[in-house]
Amino acid sequence: MIHAHVASVRRRNPEANPAQVVALLEREYLRVVAGTGGAVGAAAAAPAVGTGVATALTISDVATFFAASASFSLAVASVHGIQVDDVPRRTTLLLATILGESGVRMVGDSAQISAVHVGRAMLTRMPTGTIRAVNTTLTRRLVRTQATRHGGLALGRLAPFGIGAVIGLTGGRALGRTVVAGARAAFGPAPASFPAELEVVGPGGVARLERAPGPESAGTTAIREITEGPHRR
Repeated sequence: MIHAHVASVRRRNPEANPAQVVALLEREYLRVVAGTGGAVGAAAAAPAVGTGVATALTISDVATFFAASASFSLAVASVHGIQVDDVPRRTTLLLATILGESGVRMVGDSAQISAVHVGRAMLTRMPTGTIRAVNTTLTRRLVRTQATRHGGLALGRLAPFGIGAVIGLTGGRALGRTVVAGARAAFGPAPASFPAELEVVGPGGVARLERAPGPESAGTTAIREITEGPHRR
């Protein structure tokens, strides 16, 4: 689904290079999180909406934020030629990007790797044991920071006279910009050209190469495999 979405963006913008596609993905992601936050703020502050409904709307908005953030970070990885099938590594990518540049630095410090373009290293070279330890550290930080951010934003959305909608809109965009900064720090500049092959990282860090889907096709065809990690194929 992620590769199909990236391919659809390329179809709609046939002249766009990888950097421009990443910029389009960033704008699309920011529209989603800002628009959802604003809509929830407007609805939650309506006189007919009770506290229970407002709470449910806020929970839904948080879920949308995490889902959109996951899709965005994986889409950027796709443009860079990486597909992450390994769930713990996907978790690392999501946690690091949501925390922004500080999350990327934490991954680099925990794994003792350079914080420059740490995304490819953490997805393709970090041992599984290190991935689990990093995820534990990132989760603790995420609980502290996001509880504060989303908690304050949830209260702000309840403000009357349309103020809640503005707070939801600007707050959602601010949270989204942190994720965008995290993705930029993790992966660095977009590649000069679209990858002909995807590095597919599976459980245990085992990687294989597959033909990358272009804008004409959303599917992939395996052409060869490489070995990485403790297992060989």
